[in-house]
Amino acid sequence: MQQFKATGLGNFAPFSQSPQALTNNDTDTSTGLGVQVGITQTVGTSFSWGASYRSSVSMEEFDSYKGLFAENGGFDLPSSIQIGAAYKLTPTNQVVFDWQKINYSEVKSIANPMSNLMSAPLGASAGAGFGWEDMDIYKLGYQWQRTAKQKIRFGVSYTQQPIPSSEVLFNILAPGVQEWHFTTGFSHDVSEKVQLNAMAFYSPAKKVSGANFLAPNQQLSIEMQQSGVGVSIVWGI
Repeated sequence: MQQFKATGLGNFAPFSQSPQALTNNDTDTSTGLGVQVGITQTVGTSFSWGASYRSSVSMEEFDSYKGLFAENGGFDLPSSIQIGAAYKLTPTNQVVFDWQKINYSEVKSIANPMSNLMSAPLGASAGAGFGWEDMDIYKLGYQWQRTAKQKIRFGVSYTQQPIPSSEVLFNILAPGVQEWHFTTGFSHDVSEKVQLNAMAFYSPAKKVSGANFLAPNQQLSIEMQQSGVGVSIVWGI
C-alpha cells in the first residue's frame, strides 16, 4: 500500500490532461501486488551467499492525481535484483557485501523525462515524470560478535544518485539525491526470548543543480541530508 498527497502545483494546470486531478486533492491511497523470490546457500563454515529478485509491483492508479502522474495516475514499484555474500573472518567477525539494482526505467511516472512536457500532457502515458535513471547500490557491512549475547554492526552504502541535472524542476517534489549512507547498530539478547535492537544512520548532504526547464535562464538546486535512529524489541514465542 502507498499513499500520496500534493499541494501547490496549480501552475502546472495548463500542462495537465486533468487539471482537476493535479493538486490539492488530499491523500490518495493505492494498493498492489508483486512477487519476490530468493535463495541462500552456505559454503563450508565461513562463506555464504544469497540472491533475490522482486518483480515490478503492479499498483492501482492514484485517481485523484491522474492529471499529474503518467498513465492516468500510475505509480508502480520497479523491479529489483540483489546479490550478496558474507564471510566470517573469525568466529566472531563477519563482513558482508551486497549489490542491488533498481529498475526505475520500467515505471513511466518515475522515468519519463521532463522534456516530454512539450509533446504530451501531464497524466498521459508519455507525460512528464521525474526522469530517474536506474540505480546500482553497493553495500558493505561488518559484524562483531562482541559477546555471546551482543552483536555490533557497521555499514556503508554507495550509489550514484538517479536525478540528471536536466530533471531538477520536477524533482523538487522528490529530491532523492542521496549517495552515501553510514550506519551502525547492535543487537543484545536480554534473555532467551527477548532481544533489543538499535540502529542509527547518517547520509551527508548532496546537491544537484540545473536549469529550470520552463525558464532556462534560472538555475535551480535540490539538496538533501538524512539522519535517523531506530529501536526495536523482539519477543520469542
